[in-house]
Amino acid sequence: MSGNLVDGERGGAAGAFLEVACDESGSDGENLTGGNTDVFAHAGVSLSVASAAATVREIRDRIRSPAEEYKANHLLREKHRAVLEWLLTPRGPIHGQARVHLMEKTFFVVDRTLGLLLDDSAEAAVLFRAGSRAFGQDGWRAFLEAANQLLRVRQDGDPVDAFYDRVDALRRTHPRTDAARILERLAATRPRAVSYRNGFLAGPPLIPLLNPLLPAIVRTAALWSRDGRPVHLVHDRQNMLTPDRIAWIEGTARRAGIGLVGLRLVVARDDARVQVADFLAGIARKIASDELNGRGDPALTALLRPYVDPGSVWGDARSGALLAAPVAG
Repeated sequence: MSGNLVDGERGGAAGAFLEVACDESGSDGENLTGGNTDVFAHAGVSLSVASAAATVREIRDRIRSPAEEYKANHLLREKHRAVLEWLLTPRGPIHGQARVHLMEKTFFVVDRTLGLLLDDSAEAAVLFRAGSRAFGQDGWRAFLEAANQLLRVRQDGDPVDAFYDRVDALRRTHPRTDAARILERLAATRPRAVSYRNGFLAGPPLIPLLNPLLPAIVRTAALWSRDGRPVHLVHDRQNMLTPDRIAWIEGTARRAGIGLVGLRLVVARDDARVQVADFLAGIARKIASDELNGRGDPALTALLRPYVDPGSVWGDARSGALLAAPVAG
């Protein structure tokens, strides 16, 4: 590796590639319906080390907090609104060199459930939009929680019986709806669910179906390499990213024709680029969550919009349109 050429670009024996620093916000593992957050965000920035360091210094100079390590929450405080807007504005330091992949967690649960049991993720958008109308908020929430428990690795009681009991109850009490039509199909899938759960008897899987981080990293690599330029990712170190899972990410990208040349883990506080990615991920998660829950700030949503990955996993039509995250279906 011969060093920085322009922001984020490096050269070496294999030729030039884009180096993108990444971090996430909103990770609750596989607990997607009962965790602390309802949105997961994975951000990437292609700044050079020098540009990222200058951005972090400028944020510190403007905020003047004694904290040793700054996080997104510093920028999200109302008294620092001007700093947040400066960071995201088209005249700011990251515009055109940063993107964020968003996941609406409950939609991700529905998408994974129907993908596993029906081999038909296309129906996920139909069920997601019809579910709360057909079953009411309490019935829909109960379905989501049962689906989450069925798919997650950790065993709580008998998640298969709990899920199919919920499916049967909802389809009997709310017949003749689009949602009930899909539940009729789900009711016949118990053998597939049992097979899925039995697969855990030998130990937890390498790639948990419900963990959003791993597919988000693959998507980030695809987003940044879509113009044909190879990309190398630098990611904040965390327990989920074991050597075997990194190998899975690289292999999955290679099989999909994504130009990922490697993934390296670093300690965030030692790499200003990852710190900037951490800022963007936390900011994007909060803005997107506020919009999802009907309390969005139009000015901040508009500033975030250019950064949002068009391949984000989003089911809510209203907030998805405002965030420019094309809604499934």
